Amino acid sequence: MFSTDNTVMLLVDVQGQLAQLMYEKEKLFGSLAILIKGMKVLGVPILWMEQIPAKLGPTVADIQQLMAGESPIEKDVFSCCQDPVFMERFDALSRNQILITGIETHICVFQTAYELRNKGYEVQVVSDCVSSRTKENKEVGLQRIVQSGAQITSVEMILFELMRRARGDHFRQIVKLIK
Repeated sequence: MFSTDNTVMLLVDVQGQLAQLMYEKEKLFGSLAILIKGMKVLGVPILWMEQIPAKLGPTVADIQQLMAGESPIEKDVFSCCQDPVFMERFDALSRNQILITGIETHICVFQTAYELRNKGYEVQVVSDCVSSRTKENKEVGLQRIVQSGAQITSVEMILFELMRRARGDHFRQIVKLIK
C-alpha cells in the first residue's frame, strides 16, 4: 500500500498539440486535475516533466494552472530516469513509491515505469491519468508496464489508498473533488 509520506507523483509531458491528440483527452485532463488537487490536499509532492517544450509547447493551460508556483523539469529523453535533473530532484525526496501520470503511455510513461521498477522502486501507473494517441497504444503500454512489475491504479483508488480512513478534513476535501 502506498502512503502519503513515501509517495511522489510524476506528471509526464502533458504538453501542447500532442496532448490534444490523446485518446479520450477530456477524460485524461479531468482525471489529472482531480489527482493533482488531491495530491496537494494530501501533501504528496509532484515532479513535473516537459519533453523539449521549445518544440512540443508548454503543459496544457488547465494543468499548468494547477501547478502554479512549481517549475517543470525540461527533458529530451523518453525515460525520466535518463534525465540527471529529474534524478537529482527525485533522489532528494527520499521516497520509494511513485505514481506515474502523463503521456504517452507506450513511450515515456512505459520507459520511466520500467526503469524505476528496475531500480527497485514501487510504481503505480494511474490508468485514467495516462493516454496515447490511440487506444491500442495505451493498452499495450499498460500491459508492458504490468509485465515489468509495476501496478495499475486509478484516481479514486489511489486517493482512498493514500487516505486510509473515512474521516477528517482531508477526507472531506477529497470527496468533494471526486463527486
